[in-house]
Amino acid sequence: MSTASAAGVIPLVDLQAQYRALKPEMDRAIIAAVESGQFVLGPAVEQFERDFAAYLGVKHFVCCQSGTSAIALMLRAAGLGPGDEVLTTPLTYFATTEGIVEAGAAPVYADVDPRTLNLDPAKVEAALTPRVKAILAVHLYGQPSDMDALAALARRRGLRLFEDAAQAAGSVHRGRMAGALGQAASFSFYPGKNLGAYGDAGGVATDDDAVALGVRRLRNHGCDVKNHHLLAAGNERLETIQGAVLGVKLPRLDGWNVARRRHAEEYRRALASIPGLSFVEEAPGMISNYHLFVVRHARRDALLEFLRARSVMADIHYPLASHLQPALGARRGKPGQFPVAEKACAEVLSLPMYPELTDAQIERAAAAVRDFARA
Repeated sequence: MSTASAAGVIPLVDLQAQYRALKPEMDRAIIAAVESGQFVLGPAVEQFERDFAAYLGVKHFVCCQSGTSAIALMLRAAGLGPGDEVLTTPLTYFATTEGIVEAGAAPVYADVDPRTLNLDPAKVEAALTPRVKAILAVHLYGQPSDMDALAALARRRGLRLFEDAAQAAGSVHRGRMAGALGQAASFSFYPGKNLGAYGDAGGVATDDDAVALGVRRLRNHGCDVKNHHLLAAGNERLETIQGAVLGVKLPRLDGWNVARRRHAEEYRRALASIPGLSFVEEAPGMISNYHLFVVRHARRDALLEFLRARSVMADIHYPLASHLQPALGARRGKPGQFPVAEKACAEVLSLPMYPELTDAQIERAAAAVRDFARA
C-alpha cells in the first residue's frame, strides 16, 4: 500500500465530518420537522428566512428550491424577461447563465480581472449593449466582486445590479455582507456550500419589498392566498426539512468561515515560491469565505492527475467558460472572445477545503504540489 493510500483520501469537501460534529442537534431538528407533519415551507423555513435576513442585514430572505431557481425568480420578480439582456461573467458555474435564460432574458458576458477572476468593471462597461438592463455579479470562489465600481457603473448607465452569491455566504465586501450589496442577491445552499442543506436549496435576499413579494408569489404557483393564482408560475417551494437543517448550521457559519480562512493562509504559506504556481488574489477590503481555495498552473491537468494519484481529490472550477457552452446554441461565443477567463479555465485548480481539514492534510496536499513542481 502506498503512503498516500495508507494516509487516506483527502476529499475536496468532507460532509460526513461536518455531520458527525452536528449529529445530535441535527438529528433532533430533522425528527422535529418530520413529526410536525409539515413537509413544504412551514415554520422551520420561515424561521430560517428571518434568521438569514438578519444575518445579512436585509429586510427579506425568501427560500426556494435551488440557487439556479433563485436567480430566475429574482430576475423575474424584478421585471426582467424576454427582450432583455443580463450581463454576467463567463467564469462561473453554468447555473448563472441558466438562471438568466430561465427568466426569459438573454446572457451577455464581459471578461474578468486577471487577479481576482471576478468581473472587471472596465470590461463590463465596454461590453454593454442597448438591450442590457442589468448586471449580475458573481462572487467567485467566495470573494465578493467589486460592487462599489459596478454600482457606480450601474447608476451611471441606468442599470439594475444583482448578486449571484451562491458561493459567498458569510463573505464581506468593505464592511457589508455579500448578498446585501445590490437590488437583490441569489444564494445556493447546495450541500457542498459553506452553508449547505441536505439536498438542493436556495433563496433570494433583498431590501426591495416588491421583489420579495414577487419571489414569494413565483415560488408558489403565483399565489399570495391559497388557490387564488395571480400567475401561472410553477412550484419552487423549499422542503421543511431543509429549513431545519439550515437553521442548525447558520449559527456555526462564521466559525466555519474563520477555519477556512485559516486553512487558506496555511496553504499560501506551504505553497509559497513554487515555480509556475500562483494564487487567486484577495482584493483589499474583501473578506472571502474561501468556499474554494484555488491555485493556477499552466500544467493544471497534469497537476490534477498527479494529486489524485496521491489521493488528494482536487477539482476544477471551471474547465469551460460559459460563453463556450454548447447549450447556448446560436448565442454561443467563440474561443478567444474573453481571453482572461478562458486562460483561467485552462489553469485553475481547487485544492481540498472545508472547516474540518487538518494541518496534516494541508501539508500532505501541499507536499504533493511541491513534489509535482520538482518532478
